[in-house]
Amino acid sequence: MTNSMNTNSFGLILKSFSGLLFLICVMGIALFAPYGNFKYHLAWIYLCVFTFSVIAITVYLFLFDKHLLESRLAAGPVVEKRTTQKIIQSVASLAFLGVFVLSAFDYKNKWSNVPSSISYVADLLCAAAFVFLFYVFKQNTFLSATVEVQEKQQVISTGLYGIVRHPMYTGALALLFCTPIALGSFYGLLPVLVLAVVIVYRTFDEEQELKQKLDGYKEYCEKVKYRFIPFIF
Repeated sequence: MTNSMNTNSFGLILKSFSGLLFLICVMGIALFAPYGNFKYHLAWIYLCVFTFSVIAITVYLFLFDKHLLESRLAAGPVVEKRTTQKIIQSVASLAFLGVFVLSAFDYKNKWSNVPSSISYVADLLCAAAFVFLFYVFKQNTFLSATVEVQEKQQVISTGLYGIVRHPMYTGALALLFCTPIALGSFYGLLPVLVLAVVIVYRTFDEEQELKQKLDGYKEYCEKVKYRFIPFIF
């Protein structure tokens, strides 16, 4: 039994970090290929912030919530069960890559004029967004990367979930909007706007699914009025 648990744990951590390595490599290619060389210092700073933040959250989940870590690893259009979500995830993936590609072209060709000090502040805000996401993960073990109702899933209505219904998307949007600025680009915000629209549409679709299949979710929506931003949306 112990050997089996050790093997499963090793497989989980290996899968987690190999997935992270793949993601960082894709992000790196999307940044450095359009820029033309590896001297894009703002990209290096951002990748460090992103990598260390994700590693910290991954290690925490591995130690204290393997269930959530495992459910977060199954992500992307391939693993979604419904066609609507497959399309949403496909568009989101392309727009996500577009953020880095367009930001790199922008910074290289100096289309925007983002002061370095503003980019550094944006890096700090990206780190803060990851801290926010950490607390979201800590409060909800049912945060699957796909739209589904898990076995024994319950409505979480305390902590950040007592303020907005989808704090994970709040943190993700904050991270996305700060990313192009951290990379020295304003034009990179254009694909972020596409991502924001996709996330909003995904949220509406997700809520319909939860209202139908998760006991107490309708009542939760009546209690917590706002999805992302208190008093606004």
